[in-house]
Amino acid sequence: MFVYSIKSSKLKLVALAAVVLAALAALLLLTQGHKATVGGSTVRLAAATAQERLTFLSQFGWEVAEDPLEVSEVIIPAQFDETYGKYNEIQKAQNLDLAKYAGKRVKRWTYEIKNYPGYEKKPGVVQANLLIEKGLVVGGDICSLELGGFLHGFDFPQQVPAQLVTTAAPEPIAGQTGAPQ
Repeated sequence: MFVYSIKSSKLKLVALAAVVLAALAALLLLTQGHKATVGGSTVRLAAATAQERLTFLSQFGWEVAEDPLEVSEVIIPAQFDETYGKYNEIQKAQNLDLAKYAGKRVKRWTYEIKNYPGYEKKPGVVQANLLIEKGLVVGGDICSLELGGFLHGFDFPQQVPAQLVTTAAPEPIAGQTGAPQ
């Protein structure tokens, strides 16, 4: 039988404790790196799997078709023109910033939104686009494919878009009868 003893000094114990604390801090930072405040809520940004992408969208209240409509690679421009600058303003408003990914290749996953207020009976008109890099959502939007449609961040709208609000027919001009010709 061998017995081996080590005389440890206080300095070695302090160093060991510091290494353990640093490892725990690194682990905490890694797990928190998959969360962010988007649109006023803390959400998980993980999107490496189909289930994670669906979970990401459901955090905002979106119901989407399970299968994506499209998966493509896009390159974030190295220099933003006016249009991409405006698009990045939408991203910044939801605490995401595409400037960090300028010149990089990301994947865009596009899903059909099923429960957009006012569009429930118009399948395929509203879509969610997720920009994903290394398994994390780095940007994206909710948009309408209609002419004069809309584009906004991931937040669920609090009201029906203005183009869907119907107004009463105008009153006929005095002396006119019937429907307009």
